[in-house]
Amino acid sequence: MNQFLPRLMAALIPLLMALQFGAAPAHAERIKDLGAFEGLRANQLVGYGVVVGLAGTGDDSLDYATQGMKGVVSRFGLTLPPGVNPALKNAAAVMITAELPAFSKPGQRLDITVSALGKAKSLRGGTLVLAPLRGADGEIYAMAQGNLAVGGLGVSGADGSQLSVNVPSAGRIPAGATVERAVATGFDTSPVLTFNLADADLTTALRVADAINLAFNDKRAKALDGVSISIEAPQGKESRIMMMGLIENIQVRPADPPAKVIVNARTGTVVINGQVQITPAAISHGKLTVTVKEAPRIVQPAPFSKGQTAVEPSSALEATEEKNPMFLFKGGASLADIVKAVNAVGASSSDLVEILEALKQAGAMKAELEII
Repeated sequence: MNQFLPRLMAALIPLLMALQFGAAPAHAERIKDLGAFEGLRANQLVGYGVVVGLAGTGDDSLDYATQGMKGVVSRFGLTLPPGVNPALKNAAAVMITAELPAFSKPGQRLDITVSALGKAKSLRGGTLVLAPLRGADGEIYAMAQGNLAVGGLGVSGADGSQLSVNVPSAGRIPAGATVERAVATGFDTSPVLTFNLADADLTTALRVADAINLAFNDKRAKALDGVSISIEAPQGKESRIMMMGLIENIQVRPADPPAKVIVNARTGTVVINGQVQITPAAISHGKLTVTVKEAPRIVQPAPFSKGQTAVEPSSALEATEEKNPMFLFKGGASLADIVKAVNAVGASSSDLVEILEALKQAGAMKAELEII
């Protein structure tokens, strides 16, 4: 056994007690919820296959499906005559996707998603024939097969009418793939471990490094930038796994996010986070409404004048302006103050966007205004 392990255990017993019974700082989060260790990530797998057993809802004459069916039957020593294509109304060419989690071992099962590649109307009731799943390097990491679970429904009538519910051309197979090869993570051989934050923030990176050093009572962690924290680690898988598990459960209070206002121009949704502050500013917001009313009159000619009945236009113009009171933002106005003032004048979402843009231009709002 590694000689470092007993010393590590003795040093970490107090840390385990503190993590179990100690009070966490206000608004603290576990380090594992802030990011992940470098190299310990999922890998995407993709494959091509054929779904059979469809009730006439498969591909008509897709070349990919024809070649796929020929490949399937060739595995069993059956060779179709040249120029003969199998009827494919009961089969469909599909693409298979899956995600291979970190530390997956041969024999473990994966959920897979199966999607029609051609003009198949529905995959309901189909069975995926054994198909390999490959990674980005082209190597086979899993084998997929099984009966599809399709949540959608598609039916058609003799007159050409169709009815579709959800998407019947895609489905899932729970535990439909078996892992055949493990992915080397390299975490047990690298000289240091690197923890990457999900959201870049210099303050949070420094707090994570300080929390790790405080928990282990040494200087093994240091922030490299706003995302990465380098951690000196002992040699050996067992020691490293134990240290990484303890680090993931250390409580850290993340830095407050930057002041930001998000505006969805399509829906009119406005989101203001709690860090937005307003310097002293006076605001008056009103609307000018112009109304045009048309009231045409019928004009009759005088008797025996040989005139004609005519329509005489008559327009009435009216302009009104809402007199909204001016409201004052004192220095350091918070999110609650902004909401209260906007509600007091009855501003709509579009009005609020205009007010926030004006505050930004006037330099009274120190926040990033992002329009999506």
